[in-house]
Amino acid sequence: MPSKRRIQARRILSDPDARRKLMVRTIQATQAREGIQTSESQAERAYYVVTEAEQAAFFGLAQDKGGKNQSEQREQSFVRALRGDDVTNYVRVSRRDFSVIDHSPLLFSQVQVIAPLFRENPRLNKGWASVRGGMNSTASERFVRHFWEVTSSTGKTWVKFSKGGPFSRFYSALELVFDWTDAGKEFRGLVKRLYGSESRFVKSPEFYFKRGLTWTEKSSLGLSVRILDEGAIFNVSGPGAFPLDHADEWYLLGVLNSEMIAFVAWALSGRNYGAEYVGGLPIPRPSQEQHKKISQIAKTIFDIKKSWDTSNEVSTSFAKPWILREDILDPDKTITERLHLIIDDERGKDARIQQLYAELNEEVYSVYDISGYQREKVEVSLGERPRELVWLQMGGKETDQKRMEHVYRLLSYIVKCVVEEDEDGIVPFISISCETNLVERVHHRLEGLFPNLQVAQVEAQVVNELKKRVKGYKRTESIAQWLENIFFDYHSSLYEKRPVIWHIASKPGAEGRAAFGALVDYHKFDKNGMAKLRGTYLRDAIGLFRREAGLALKEGRNDDQIEWQSRLEEAGNLDERLRLVQEGHCEGMEEAESDFRILTPWKSPDNRPKGWDPDIDDGVKVNIEPLQKARVLRIQKVV
Repeated sequence: MPSKRRIQARRILSDPDARRKLMVRTIQATQAREGIQTSESQAERAYYVVTEAEQAAFFGLAQDKGGKNQSEQREQSFVRALRGDDVTNYVRVSRRDFSVIDHSPLLFSQVQVIAPLFRENPRLNKGWASVRGGMNSTASERFVRHFWEVTSSTGKTWVKFSKGGPFSRFYSALELVFDWTDAGKEFRGLVKRLYGSESRFVKSPEFYFKRGLTWTEKSSLGLSVRILDEGAIFNVSGPGAFPLDHADEWYLLGVLNSEMIAFVAWALSGRNYGAEYVGGLPIPRPSQEQHKKISQIAKTIFDIKKSWDTSNEVSTSFAKPWILREDILDPDKTITERLHLIIDDERGKDARIQQLYAELNEEVYSVYDISGYQREKVEVSLGERPRELVWLQMGGKETDQKRMEHVYRLLSYIVKCVVEEDEDGIVPFISISCETNLVERVHHRLEGLFPNLQVAQVEAQVVNELKKRVKGYKRTESIAQWLENIFFDYHSSLYEKRPVIWHIASKPGAEGRAAFGALVDYHKFDKNGMAKLRGTYLRDAIGLFRREAGLALKEGRNDDQIEWQSRLEEAGNLDERLRLVQEGHCEGMEEAESDFRILTPWKSPDNRPKGWDPDIDDGVKVNIEPLQKARVLRIQKVV
């Protein structure tokens, strides 16, 4: 057990006023040796003149304001604080300490904790890294895309684009890309023509494409710093810090994501984390061992999160969905067993990174030499913070929601593979034109993905999950029903309203069976794709419906004849609406509901497509609009 003297020493060192008390006693003792009797108040004034200069006092009286069934107590509380009877709501701060927080909306009660950090540690942008605000982008609909919207075959140069994004510490994939063809010639020319200055928008170009750290400029959840991949342009909404020494990258990532820095950043800037604020944060010089430990923890958390993200379909690092991960699952496991194991694996990873994050905070508090009393003040001020999670998108969701999401992701992946592998990128829901229908192709793909299992068992377990009532998910009775009524809506949501698989159907709306439907690959659905959809697939479907209606009429099957005739009329109506899009039909004013042209806003009328001839680089939002107006998509409003 520790000795009484050691316990007493710890108690003294944890006292935030220990330095002042010792100095006051020392001043009194020194003066006494010279024969001068000095009172405690005189010694205390001398201490502040020598060490802290003028003082400012702040009183926390809000809690004594009174209210329902409570009397006003602020005056009494103020008097008690002046007498020294109550120091809990009284803060005394050196006025010189306010120089470190000039122009910052700091809570005055935090100055005691924060000011020493600035006096004793170098700023991030002074000796650690070059901190820069990035590009001021404009005309985003023209120059910015999600990476899945564009291809490398069009001749344009699309580069990764960091533009802030949701709260995410340590790791986040960059899903946006920027048109940087010919070193951004078109963008540079536009801003110079519109605003008279290129440099006002193309800022810090010497740091473009370099590896570093980035974060979201404005966030109510706090500062969240992650690795900025090499090869990216960064935006003013996603500033960058570029370590002067590459060996400090992981150390800085760890410190900047710590509770301690979260407290300082919040106190100094509220929810604004621009380059100037973050660049001014105090970063301590660690020992070699501290540097190594913090770096290792930060990199481990990063690696765990990045590895998990390789199963996220809308991530640049996507490989395969979680339910197919051989590093997590035994290939002989059933769907039901896999779902249990994936949930357990996620929980284990969450527990691991939360433990690592706690260890990181311990190390960072130690590097800053923060006492127990000060740490408690920091933690109370921060309140509850977002936890470290490997699957941020599903944070706060229940187990049954996560299970269903895994099933949806499996089916989504299979559909995407089926459509992208199709030669013309058109996969019909019914067997026509010598083509295997969508449901059969999904069945074959399931069989291939689970070679050690009976495909009937796999499908039965998938359907059992789809039949469950789960909050936020529509219940379906079969995989075919999911493909018909759920897929496109889910796909559009997953791809942030920029879907790359389009469900064209004779019946808009996600209820009821459509007479004709097909999934098309956006990247292949050019003017030839439209011609083939109408001239081959839809024509053959119309021919089938006509023959079946005639045969039913001939055989006296009235109900069947009515059903086939209804399908025939529905398919014919779809063909007419597709014709309007194919021809770029327009009645009335531009952009009216009867204008079925591709109206690329930044192109002159002469340079816009004539009829259905989409430019993939113009993005999903522009190109899908005529199909939405024509009401040929399974869900009526996509973007």
